[in-house]
Amino acid sequence: MEEILILAIESSCDETAAAVVKNGREVLSNVISSQIALHTLYGGVVPEIASRKHIEKINQVIEEALAEAKVTLDDITAIAVTYGPGLVGALLVGVAEAKAISFAKGLPLVGVHHIEGHISANFIEHKDLKPPFACLVVSGGHTHLVVVKDYGVYDIIGKTRDDAAGEAFDKVARAIGLGYPGGPKIDKVAKEGNPYAIEFPRAHVENAPYDFSFSGVKSSVLNYLNSCEMKGEEIVVADVAASFQKAVVDVLVEHSVRAAKELGINKLAMAGGVASNSCLRAAMQEACEAEGIELYYPSPIFCTDNAAMIGAAAYYEYINGVRHDLDLNAVPNLRLGERG
Repeated sequence: MEEILILAIESSCDETAAAVVKNGREVLSNVISSQIALHTLYGGVVPEIASRKHIEKINQVIEEALAEAKVTLDDITAIAVTYGPGLVGALLVGVAEAKAISFAKGLPLVGVHHIEGHISANFIEHKDLKPPFACLVVSGGHTHLVVVKDYGVYDIIGKTRDDAAGEAFDKVARAIGLGYPGGPKIDKVAKEGNPYAIEFPRAHVENAPYDFSFSGVKSSVLNYLNSCEMKGEEIVVADVAASFQKAVVDVLVEHSVRAAKELGINKLAMAGGVASNSCLRAAMQEACEAEGIELYYPSPIFCTDNAAMIGAAAYYEYINGVRHDLDLNAVPNLRLGERG
C-alpha cells in the first residue's frame, strides 16, 4: 500500500497546531501551541489576539511537526487545513499558510471541516473503528449528534438550539469564580461536590428528541447563585459544579444512547473538548455497557483542538478525490457535510 503522508494545519480558535499523519491513522507528530494562558487574562478567547498569535507561531509549529516526524516537505503527499467553522481571522492564518505551501511545493490541498476532524480523532487510537457509527460531538462551540454513514458522509440528527455544552461549562465556571477554561475546572472541582445537592433542569426539545438546549440549565445556575446571595445563604461551589455537570451529562448520555438504540446502531463515539470530561466518560460507559453498545473516545490530547485529527479526516477526503483550489477561503459558519 502506498504511504500517504499528510501535513495538517489547525488554527480555528486558540491553538496553533500542525501534525504529520500517515495513512489516516498513524500520527508521526502532533505539535500544539496553546494560547490558554494568554486568553485566561480576559476570561475567554479574544479573536484578534488569537489571530496575531497564530501568525507568530504557525511557521515554527509546522517546522517542529516536520522535524518530529523526521520528514521534509518533499516527503509530504498533501496539505490539509481546517477552513471552518471557527474564528474567521484565526482560520485565515491556517488557510493562507496551507495555500502557500501547496503552491510553492505543488502539493494537493485538502480543506477539512473542523467537526469532521473531531469525529475522525477516534480513528487514530481505535484502528478497528469503521463507519457506520453514531458520534456525539461536544465542544465549546458545538453539540451535535451525528450518524457517520461512511468516511466523509454525515447525517446530523441532533444539535443544540442555543448554547453548546462547552459554552455552558465556561459561563457557569465564570459565574462560580473558577475562571477560564471552564470545562476542566468544573470537572476537577465537581469531584469534591455532591451531584445531587441541587436539582437543575434537564431540557428536552419538543418534537426533536435528539436536540439539545443548555441555556436553561445555565440560567438556572445563575438564578440559584443570585437567590443564595440575596438570602445570605452559603454557596458551596463544589456542589454547584457537580450538580450542574450532572444535569448536562445526564442529557448528553440519554440523548446519545437513545439515538443509538432507536436507529439500531451498536457503535457510539464521542469527540470534542467536552468528551475528555471524566464524569461524561464514566456515565456514557455505564449507559453503553447496559445497552450493549460499543463506546469509543479519543485520549484527551485528541479531544481538544489538534492537527492530528485534521490529518486523519483529510486522509479519507484525499483518497475520495477531494481537492481544493487556491481560492479556498475560511468559512466561519461552515456546516458539516457542506463542500466549500
